[in-house]
Amino acid sequence: MEKQTFAHSTFGNPAIDYNNLIQSDRIHGSLYTRPDIFEEEMQRVFYGNWVFIGHASEIPGKGDYVCRTIGRESVVMVRTAQDDIKVIVNRCSHRGNMICVHPEGSAKFLKCGYHGWVFSLDGALLDVPGPGRFRKDKSDLPLRLLRTESYRGFVFASFNPDVLPLEEYLGQATRLIDRNVEMSPIGEIRLSAGWVKHKFEGNWKMLPENDTDGYHVQFVHSSIEKVIDSDYADAITDPDEEIAARSRDWGGGHAELDFAPVYTKPLEWLGAPLSRYPDWATEMVASYGEEAGMRKLIEGPSHATIFPNLFLGEMNIVIIQPINANQCVQWHTPMLLEGVPDDLNNKFMRQSEAALGPSSLVLADDGIISERQQIALQGASSWLDLSRGDQREEVDEYGVRSGRVSDEVTNRSFWRHYRKVMSAA
Repeated sequence: MEKQTFAHSTFGNPAIDYNNLIQSDRIHGSLYTRPDIFEEEMQRVFYGNWVFIGHASEIPGKGDYVCRTIGRESVVMVRTAQDDIKVIVNRCSHRGNMICVHPEGSAKFLKCGYHGWVFSLDGALLDVPGPGRFRKDKSDLPLRLLRTESYRGFVFASFNPDVLPLEEYLGQATRLIDRNVEMSPIGEIRLSAGWVKHKFEGNWKMLPENDTDGYHVQFVHSSIEKVIDSDYADAITDPDEEIAARSRDWGGGHAELDFAPVYTKPLEWLGAPLSRYPDWATEMVASYGEEAGMRKLIEGPSHATIFPNLFLGEMNIVIIQPINANQCVQWHTPMLLEGVPDDLNNKFMRQSEAALGPSSLVLADDGIISERQQIALQGASSWLDLSRGDQREEVDEYGVRSGRVSDEVTNRSFWRHYRKVMSAA
């Protein structure tokens, strides 16, 4: 069988000058609206690099699978008979029909409903109806396997077999994933509550930008201030006040709003006293030690984006799915912890509904803002400013850039890496 290659084009459009459209302190509005730019994003960002697919806990048993999308391609994340996780293009190698038509399920093998071709869970062609008339070697017609790697259960895939190793791609942002996973005393999470999808009438890039934008909250989400009684409210309602919370650029387009420095008590980020969940605290200390265990309970989970499509929304996991230049879909599910009481995970689910549900405090506001921005940018030939705080950025000994929580460090981080990806040879 011939080695599978990167079938999607990686050649850039020479008519698009990304170094001009993306400058150190501003970007051009057409980046959100031009169909030709969107098409090139599909090739370079979504087919040429790592994309978050899902979590290993979603397919706990052999033969379990879920269907997801990379760019415009339907793919299947499946646990094989050998207990490996593979990501397979959801397209029969015979006549191109979908293999898995249900969004999730469990199977001993994969079968195409068009002509009955049967494949193993790792994509090998096992059988065809009427084999006497079939002259080709079945090993030449497998389903297409994507490059697949995972980090602490977070599964990523790429159409590009020569993409960097995943941990090299994540770089120092592995610490962001570690921080979330280690909210569990046994270092394991599960995504079993189901996904909710919301369609945004806006460009997909608006979502990761907005997810780590600490400047808009007092205006767009003013209702949060009315219901949150903690120093967190102060961190998001006065953009010019000197506060401890930080915006961080972790490199590679990965960015964070770090609210941990404003918290002084365990579980303040959760809006609950430590006495409400004493067993959780006991197990965290037993697993990580007194100092580290309590520090994790004080700092809480990450509020960060992993380029291009994963948002660690504190106790939520979010997938960003592009549709076209003017539309995208946001998927979200609560991040549940293994090794904790059920009532704690129930609280995470209720808070997820309150933050990201259809009638939530946060998501509906952001959806409206994105729609208004997309409308305003149609046909525009204008520049958008990204300069807030660019003269007061700091760089630590590890190369991580940071600024005040309301500074546009995170947005500059996104666009700096986006320009690198889109203008690469």
